[in-house]
Amino acid sequence: MPESVGLLGMARRAGAIACGTGSTRRALKEGRARLVLLAQDASEAQRGKVMNLLRHGDTPRATVGTREALGSAVGSAPVSAVAVTDKQFAKELVTRLGLERRVPVENGTRR
Repeated sequence: MPESVGLLGMARRAGAIACGTGSTRRALKEGRARLVLLAQDASEAQRGKVMNLLRHGDTPRATVGTREALGSAVGSAPVSAVAVTDKQFAKELVTRLGLERRVPVENGTRR
C-alpha cells in the first residue's frame, strides 16, 4: 500500500472517498463505490458487514495494511474500510494495487 498512500490522501482531499464501515456500506448500497479497501486487522463483524454487500456486486476490493495505516492514508483515525467513489482515482488504485477489475471502473453499474 505504500505507493498508494499519496493517492488515497489526494482522493480524500478531492472528496472522493467514503471513510469507515458505515460510509463504505452506504456507498456500496447507493452504487457509488468504485473500489473498496479493507484493513487486514478489521474485526470479523466489520469485515462481514462490508463483505455481505460486496458479494452481491462486482466492485473491486482489496485487503490492505492495518486499520491505523488505512486511517492514516486518508487522514483520519483508524478505519476498517474505505470506499473510493471517483472512477479515475479507483482506476489508478486498481492499477497500483495490481488488482484484477471485476467490472469496468469507468462506470458504476453492476453487471
